[in-house]
Amino acid sequence: MSIEIHNKQINIATVILAGGKGTRLFPLTLHHSKPAVSFGGRYRLIDIPISNSLNSNIRQMFVIGQYLTGELQHHLAQTYHFDTFFPGMIDFLSPEELPTGEKVWFEGTADAIRKNLKTILQVPVDYFLILSGDQLYNIDFKQMLRFTIEKDVDLAIASILVGEGEAKRMGNLKIDDECYITDFHEKPGPDQIGKFALSQEDLYKHNIKSDKPLYLGSMGIYVFKREALRTLIEEDKRSDFGKHLIPTQLKRGKAASFIYNGYWEDIGTVDSFYNANLALTTGSIGLKVYDERNPIYSKVNHLPGAKINQTDIRDSIICDGSIIDAKEIHHSIVGLRSYIKKGTIIRDSIVMGNNFYISPAYQTYYLPERFEICENCLIEKTIIDEHVYIGNNVTLTNKKKLQNYDGENVFVRDGIIIVPSGTYIPDGFSF
Repeated sequence: MSIEIHNKQINIATVILAGGKGTRLFPLTLHHSKPAVSFGGRYRLIDIPISNSLNSNIRQMFVIGQYLTGELQHHLAQTYHFDTFFPGMIDFLSPEELPTGEKVWFEGTADAIRKNLKTILQVPVDYFLILSGDQLYNIDFKQMLRFTIEKDVDLAIASILVGEGEAKRMGNLKIDDECYITDFHEKPGPDQIGKFALSQEDLYKHNIKSDKPLYLGSMGIYVFKREALRTLIEEDKRSDFGKHLIPTQLKRGKAASFIYNGYWEDIGTVDSFYNANLALTTGSIGLKVYDERNPIYSKVNHLPGAKINQTDIRDSIICDGSIIDAKEIHHSIVGLRSYIKKGTIIRDSIVMGNNFYISPAYQTYYLPERFEICENCLIEKTIIDEHVYIGNNVTLTNKKKLQNYDGENVFVRDGIIIVPSGTYIPDGFSF
């Protein structure tokens, strides 16, 4: 779509990379692609990059998927509708079989774009914004595009100040006084990380005081000039942006770093997913979802308000369509269409809710009439995925304080209990 920058109309499209397996988010990705995982009780992770693009008036988008794409495609089709008065498109691209019989499979972020380049280049735009399908942020991409144009670079990389622990898991940048990138390294090792630490002079320029080393970490958000992206993708045949193509592009021409000063979270682990969700309940630093000017879009469900009966609720979010008879819900998120019965206590937990109250497709020999958490349960520090039945008198508290565990009904990651989608937990179960 066209954005006016300095009295000139600039055309830009978004490419969202949504094909990763999300192995570190397992078992939440046992039945979902990572971008289709529920967030905040009512959204999907893919809604965040799409909403930020729409709020920045970028309404031409490509979503490239690969792993468990059915649910993701269904969500996009049900959620995002454009018409003559609100033009736009979301084109979903996935692996396919070619007329030659060759089966295409994406081998990395850059390879995914390369194998869809012919389709992507059909849109008549000047720039491409490349995003990940599993990050949380509230960014006005018009500012990043304006920065790219003013610096007259082929590539702009969004970056954020991070500590050493985070820096080791990210691409690291060094920049000059004009924000042009002078060095870049993806996930530097112990012998390399030191040279990317910001000097006290650098920190002073940004009005930052810190006793610990700080680094500029790449957010994995890129703005490319059209021709620069085409040339880079076609000439460097390697598979990954951070490891391979970004260093190549830095040798070819000017690149700059757009420094973002706000909330950003890469949902890479169960721990980061858990904390990012519960940050919504306390009003602490987290994703801004209570902003009518920049909404996070998702599927419209036409549900009634939550029905709550004599429940002690504190620091929690209870989503539409829920029926709550629980005794206590503290510091938790309860998603759409959740049904929680009498006597149950839920603390520090995420109940993702359900896409429907009940469906014949889910009425197997062991599931009752509806998905619910029954009476007198105690649930603490647990993520309960969609379409789960938990019987009476169930205790989920991780009594043995395990950090990692794989079981038949429950898993543990980072000390957090996870009940995967479609699980049946019988009466009296204790963990």
